[in-house]
Amino acid sequence: MTHTLHLHDDRLFPSDATTRGIARRLYREVAALPIVSPHGHTDPAWFATNAPFANATELLLVPDHYVFRMLYSQGVSLDELGIPRADGSRAPVDPRAAWRVFARHFHLFRGTPSSMWLNHVFHDVFGLRQRLDATTADAYYDGITEALQTPQFTPRALFERFNIEVIATTESPLDALEHHRTIRDSGWNGRVITAYRPDPVVDPEHEQFPSALERFGEITGEDVHTWDGYLRAHRQRRAFFKRMGATSTDHGHPSAATANLPPDEARKLFDTVVRGAATPAQAELFRAQILTEMAAMSLDDGLVMQIHPGCFRNHNAGLFDSYGRDKGADIPLRTEYVHALKPLLDRFGNDPRLTVILFTLDESTYSRELAPLAGHYPTLFLGPAWWFHDAPEGMWRFREQTLASGGFYNTIGFNDDTRAFLSIPARHDVARRIDCAFLGKLVAEHRLDEDEAVEVAIDLAYRLPKKAYRL
Repeated sequence: MTHTLHLHDDRLFPSDATTRGIARRLYREVAALPIVSPHGHTDPAWFATNAPFANATELLLVPDHYVFRMLYSQGVSLDELGIPRADGSRAPVDPRAAWRVFARHFHLFRGTPSSMWLNHVFHDVFGLRQRLDATTADAYYDGITEALQTPQFTPRALFERFNIEVIATTESPLDALEHHRTIRDSGWNGRVITAYRPDPVVDPEHEQFPSALERFGEITGEDVHTWDGYLRAHRQRRAFFKRMGATSTDHGHPSAATANLPPDEARKLFDTVVRGAATPAQAELFRAQILTEMAAMSLDDGLVMQIHPGCFRNHNAGLFDSYGRDKGADIPLRTEYVHALKPLLDRFGNDPRLTVILFTLDESTYSRELAPLAGHYPTLFLGPAWWFHDAPEGMWRFREQTLASGGFYNTIGFNDDTRAFLSIPARHDVARRIDCAFLGKLVAEHRLDEDEAVEVAIDLAYRLPKKAYRL
């Protein structure tokens, strides 16, 4: 028995009729605004080659760790889904068979953000009207895969259909950015920019650090085994990224720790790191110093700085050994910001020329630390609820806990932070609906006039991310 797939017009709006009516009116003002996606992980090769996506599995299942981590948690092996292994090999799995496994387990996603995003894609992008389950798996696979071979479903056509004004990908300093160059030289009007993510060459505990450092030196022609040469190499690559469209950097550190060491101590610490002799405490101190150095460089080159701390990455050691990074085993950590950021803020916190956007996976810090910090320092802004909190409940809690100390205008609206290209409109739609519901409540309680709420809704959906990321 099949069941109808229906997206209700009032989804995520309040059940109270008065507030729901206000939310509807606010949503009408923002629903069709262009999408600004200033931080994400889509593959620039998609837009460079504009080649058709291969099939439903390769597009919607394989790249999306939100999806396969849930299946893995219920005993489905990544080999069974055709997920690439760390060495680049893959189990010989028919993509249709992998899709059938996904469909058979789709009930696991009931009530989750992933189900909202996926059903939005199925309904609005592909026009499917029956729910995905074991009985509709083949119809879904065939319908999606056939559609992907048509001109209307090429990456650039979808980019334009989704009304994306700009999208940022994320690359390491070792990336030649050849796909960005191809996009730029192609004559296509779609705006796809890069972002500078230096993790492999700033984290001594990164498994690629020694080889990445060697390559860093080869690319830049700098002696990256000296502190001054190492910093010059970063400035050189940042300048290159900026020429290729970058407006931001991104830093995925385990903590928010920053440091401001005297130059001689920084050099001594770097020498220890390069020798491979750094203790865990020294590795943490080095990452902390690098954040402050990156802030100094941002003052010079104007790149916005994003800090994504508080994640124990690749927690599943066996899975990491077999499949590598980004396989859904990154787990939130308790994160402290007040003391951790003070060295950087003592040096740069009062300079409005610098923009530092803070993210967190530790919701307990919203009202206690993050909102008060961003509500004071002109340098600091709050990124949206991220990853495990990128959900209606998490978005609502973010607004509730940051409004009093930070207001709306010390936040930067929404960014989707996704590898799943087709989910981008769905994710932005959820964020817009939640913000309109939240603003509707303030209007209903006479804390905000409706004309003010319209302005805030437009700012959150469109103007604030453009301003924060200097787009």
